[in-house]
Amino acid sequence: MSYRLKKAAVIIMAQAMLLSTASCSSTVERRTGENPAPTSEPTTAPSQEASPSASAEASTAPAEKTTEKTQSDTEKADIKGNIYDTKGRLLISDSDGKRVYADDYAISFANVATEMSAGYDKAFEDILLTPDGSGQFGNSITITLDANVQNAVYSYMQANNLRGACVAMRTDGSILAQVSYPSYDPRTVASTDYDEELAWGECGNKAFQNYEPGSCFKIMSEVISDKHGVYSLTDEGEWEFDGTSIVNWDHDTNFSYPMERSLSSAFINSSNIYFAKAFDQIGADAVLSDLDSIFHFVTDIECDFGALENNIEIYCQDDLRRTAFGQSYVLTSPLYLAALGREAVFGHMVRPFVLQNTVATGDPLNQLGNAPKGNEVIATIPQELRQNLLDGMKAIGSNLGVYVPEGYTLYAKTGTAETWLGDFLYITGCVKNNSDDGAGTYFGNYESYGENGSYIIVMMVQNPGEHGYDFASESAPLYQGLVNAIVGS
Repeated sequence: MSYRLKKAAVIIMAQAMLLSTASCSSTVERRTGENPAPTSEPTTAPSQEASPSASAEASTAPAEKTTEKTQSDTEKADIKGNIYDTKGRLLISDSDGKRVYADDYAISFANVATEMSAGYDKAFEDILLTPDGSGQFGNSITITLDANVQNAVYSYMQANNLRGACVAMRTDGSILAQVSYPSYDPRTVASTDYDEELAWGECGNKAFQNYEPGSCFKIMSEVISDKHGVYSLTDEGEWEFDGTSIVNWDHDTNFSYPMERSLSSAFINSSNIYFAKAFDQIGADAVLSDLDSIFHFVTDIECDFGALENNIEIYCQDDLRRTAFGQSYVLTSPLYLAALGREAVFGHMVRPFVLQNTVATGDPLNQLGNAPKGNEVIATIPQELRQNLLDGMKAIGSNLGVYVPEGYTLYAKTGTAETWLGDFLYITGCVKNNSDDGAGTYFGNYESYGENGSYIIVMMVQNPGEHGYDFASESAPLYQGLVNAIVGS
């Protein structure tokens, strides 16, 4: 998928959000990622999902001319290679120049794998069109996703009307499942080319799209507060300033306010006010520096399937305060949250990936290239800042009421986010095998992973009202079903 398009879309939406909120002081400094926000008006697909616009594309600087050869100038295979899952199950093949989708897996993989949704078939096109030596076929690939787990998660989400996304990642960074519900049937779509609606509309890949993360962002806020020695603050439950206010989720039901709150209590009980005050003290420069150096949040993460591009913009002090609990102009994806969950529990963020091997077409056991090593560290929580976070996530996990198998421990952070599409609920968790130290060995074809590995599982629920949920902690029964479908697979 083109993440350059994705970034344009979310920044346009952020601009729209800016226009709809109270203006901040004109003297504050604007901070953002590498690309400035385009000045075009936001556009949306019919389903109200953010979609990239032509004007956003036009606002970028034109590419310089180059004389280097691209693949379009070199030899391509006549027939595009196949895509197999980690166990060698055929997902996508070619017949008479048209892509064919395996009946058993077509729908669950449609919005993450097809070219129509700018998925893996497009992301790995260069490999799939590189001649494999047969004189006719391109190389084929195996990906790290397990098709049966993908199906099980999709079926569960469909049966329980869980609209949103689920990402399951192994500790080496490989994606085990990436599910977005609802999807579509690619066998009934006439075109095989990129389609904006199928990539960004109602059936687009929500695991890949950016939204406000809510209190899952506090995983980072806790570490930053710890680093800067913010261990105790007054928490009033409702903090009023400059004609506005920040409230905690329990401000109208907890009669203990005001209270002197510890950092541990603030994290476990998800206090917005505590972390807003902490960021207020620490300052924007230090916060942005820590977010990037410790969590790779500001700089894009280049993955084999594309780049993960978060968004953070601070126009005034109020934005900084709300950034601390994942609101204002903070946008990220479930895929990034999976990488963050891995770092929170094991101390290191590793680069996510999905390409397992390059193989001969028709023979997924015949490897043509070297398998990736996995466990590529791209960010690290300093050793002295890990234990408080780990203790907090363990306490939250134990309070959710989610059962995990013997020999495993659940570490988690919940998040309730106010987005332009309504409230979203998140659970970012790791079902950790107690014998897994995260140092990790690449598991090859992952045959033995089920009994040895840990599972980072991120759930995003986009329709909480249909389930009667107001807060993310209430969605734990839905998360239980995902744990059941994934752990031990």
